[in-house]
Amino acid sequence: MRMAQLTVGALSALALAGCSASSVGVDSATEVAAAPRAPVELKQPPARDPSELQVLFWNDETRAARFRDMESWFAGHEVPAATRTRILQPGEPLSADLQSDLRELLEQTNAAGIMVLQGGRIRFEGYGLGLGEQDRWTSFSVAKSFTSTLLGAAVKDGFIASLDDPVTQYIPELAGSAYDGVSVRHIATMTSGVAWNEDYTDPNSDVAQMNRFVVEYGPDAIVAQMKTLEREAQPGEKWVYKTGETNLIGLLVENAVGLPLAEYAQEKIVEPAGFAGDLFWMVDPRGGNIGGCCLSLRLSDYARMGQFALEGGKDTVPVGWFAEAGDSLVDFGDSGFGYGYQWWTYPDGNYGAQGIFGQAITIVPEKQLVLAVVSNWPTATSSDYRDKTRAVVEKIAATSEYTPPQVK
Repeated sequence: MRMAQLTVGALSALALAGCSASSVGVDSATEVAAAPRAPVELKQPPARDPSELQVLFWNDETRAARFRDMESWFAGHEVPAATRTRILQPGEPLSADLQSDLRELLEQTNAAGIMVLQGGRIRFEGYGLGLGEQDRWTSFSVAKSFTSTLLGAAVKDGFIASLDDPVTQYIPELAGSAYDGVSVRHIATMTSGVAWNEDYTDPNSDVAQMNRFVVEYGPDAIVAQMKTLEREAQPGEKWVYKTGETNLIGLLVENAVGLPLAEYAQEKIVEPAGFAGDLFWMVDPRGGNIGGCCLSLRLSDYARMGQFALEGGKDTVPVGWFAEAGDSLVDFGDSGFGYGYQWWTYPDGNYGAQGIFGQAITIVPEKQLVLAVVSNWPTATSSDYRDKTRAVVEKIAATSEYTPPQVK
């Protein structure tokens, strides 16, 4: 596997879970040729005091500045923009009422940007907190859905024979731990039955303790931590949200494919989705990428990712992958909410990616809608802010009919 060994100092994020002037086109799916594909590069920032890298405990002002500039604080891979940019043409603007709702959402939830696509065309684009259309913003757990997509690509490419294969087949170091008998599908749906605490406010939680394992175990941190966990249920019987298990998916895919996630993503996501800007994805001490967190994109490229999923991922994943990955493989009671393969599922067949501090991609297949939002919430999680966002999405879906374009 082509991975560099890195110093620990700039890697504490493991504790977390526009077009060129020549890019023109006639419709939302237009692609414009660019230069030959450039290689993925490893970026190493200046050494920092570890106390400056505790993302979960940054204050509001620090977050607002650093969320758009994570590459200056953490090591990671820089993936060049696609050689063919997918042009997002303007569509019919949303109604004045809906635009007012979205601008109010920007202000009330401390959002840095919101983009709404319908039928692949831009119906709304707005920015706050000084963010511009060519600036990047970090994703946090939105990255989980990217990692899930690369899992699908590895299945399509034959690197992973089946989601029912045991995890230990691809990560043999986990043999003898609570992951014996756990399948790839179990960790993809977070139903391994292994205990985990994802409390972002508790410095002793498993998610907060990731950094300690990085410091103590370096390249072996992921496996070292996950081997300490205990079983609390049989595989498939209990759902518990675990950033650590998405990190395992990332490690599993990298072991199977023989490339860092970022390099595989260049071929399987960035190029076919037509990203307009570069992608930055943090690395851990192995030199591999953090599967559960920490990639940065332009707002428009988060929207392109949603459109890529909505359209089925071209031929980079198995046929029907996103329909299955975005389905309620785990149901949360009768609420209509659930979980798929690292995608959250919502009522009425909708699904999306979510990250702490207010990052999200929401997909409404029936109405061909994609909403991407990046934010700096005052707290890592907020059911109130998430509900406000969902309510606006539902209002747009309820009042925005979609008529497929006529084939000429």
